Amino acid sequence: MEFELQLVEKITENESIIYLVENKDALRHCKLGKEEKHYVIEKYRDDEKHFFAFNRLAYYQIIIFAKTRGSIHDRFEFMRKEGDKTATFLGRNKQQSVTIKGINISQAMTAAFAEGLILGNYRFDHYKTGKKPDSLNTIRITANSFTAEGFNELKALMEAVYHCRDLVNAPFQELQATEFAKRISDFCRPLGVKAEILNKSQIASLKMAGLIAVNKGSSNEPAFTRLEWCPQDRKNQKPIILVGKGIVFDTGGLSLKPPSAMEDMKSDMAGGAAVFAAIYAIAKTKLPVYVIGLIPATDNQPGNNALAPGDIITMSNNVNVEVINTDAEGRLILADALIYASKFDPSLVIDIATLTGSATRAIGKYGIVAVESNARKQMSTLKKAGDEVYERIAQFPFWDEYDKEIESEIADIRNIGKSINAGAITAAKFLSRFISYPWIHLDIAGMAFMEKKESYPGSGASGVGVRLLYNFVKKMANG
Repeated sequence: MEFELQLVEKITENESIIYLVENKDALRHCKLGKEEKHYVIEKYRDDEKHFFAFNRLAYYQIIIFAKTRGSIHDRFEFMRKEGDKTATFLGRNKQQSVTIKGINISQAMTAAFAEGLILGNYRFDHYKTGKKPDSLNTIRITANSFTAEGFNELKALMEAVYHCRDLVNAPFQELQATEFAKRISDFCRPLGVKAEILNKSQIASLKMAGLIAVNKGSSNEPAFTRLEWCPQDRKNQKPIILVGKGIVFDTGGLSLKPPSAMEDMKSDMAGGAAVFAAIYAIAKTKLPVYVIGLIPATDNQPGNNALAPGDIITMSNNVNVEVINTDAEGRLILADALIYASKFDPSLVIDIATLTGSATRAIGKYGIVAVESNARKQMSTLKKAGDEVYERIAQFPFWDEYDKEIESEIADIRNIGKSINAGAITAAKFLSRFISYPWIHLDIAGMAFMEKKESYPGSGASGVGVRLLYNFVKKMANG
């Protein structure tokens, strides 16, 4: 699905308009009749009713009151959710275009509403035949509500999330590892991002044993994509590296998943898609930050030569891994990327992955599980970035005692913990054996793919991580 976002100087007559206001005094600037204004004033009390719509037969005049209580982050999130509700209302009433006008309200609050409206309006309906449900296709924002720079940033970021969602929602039959790599490279190259795709022989020559091992059961080629945004005005000489898991479909391998657990496994590359989309937005807005994206990709299949429980993998840093469960494959391919990242002497590496069911069981679909190593200050900045976009981070402990859970009797480490407890942490402990730099790990398993639509994250791919990583890199650019 595509949308058109426009910055306009004035409102066009006879079209749907959304007025964003903070108080009743702003109503004098809205095109409402006297009785309509009186109705709004009577109903808007105690910060409770916020949405008012007036039918003009062919179009609507809509008033949205911003929330004035609670933390600033909760108030922004309220506006995103109001944006989503408004998108549903306009679609239900067959409105294909709308103009947003902020009145005495901050650009940031207007942006939050626009985010909710645009993201709530997303549909993945490529394979639907016949008449499709009505939805907005043109969204305008008045210039007095937004600066040109702010508008361009919003547009780039929303495009990035749409791209991410489209990739994650795409069925495995059309998005195998090599096609995934090609699409993200094709999106990024016109923006000045260097994109290199390593094929199977190149991957093998670099001794990326995890990616090669996971790919053994598949008849499809693996791919390893490196994206590099290195502008001349960059603020950092050492890069920030983003690593994304790219399992384009996960059967569990020989440790086969039950069918019900396999239904959404086309989404197991959501971390890789988020890394691509964040770099897309970074390049499109020309943030002066040196950023590298690393995306190892393959499917995980139980084919004739598949990796088996009990196999030993020797990684390129000479760590021997005992494979206990072939369904813990994401950490094996991430390990290759984390080792590879060290060659760039990074200032920070962040990996992002749909890694464990344990993360979902711990905090559900409401946040991201995270750990850090030698990156306390960066983690603090990342948490602030997450609060601002409401992709909130729950930092888990990373105590030394958890290392005992991945000790192997016959190799250096095993690829899952010895018990079912603390699985999200022991997975991160596994990854920490392959780092030599400040590092943050993000487990997005709970938020990446939604069973049903509840608000602007939608149903299916949510695009989680894109706005978070973009906002974090922006903060790093601003010092």
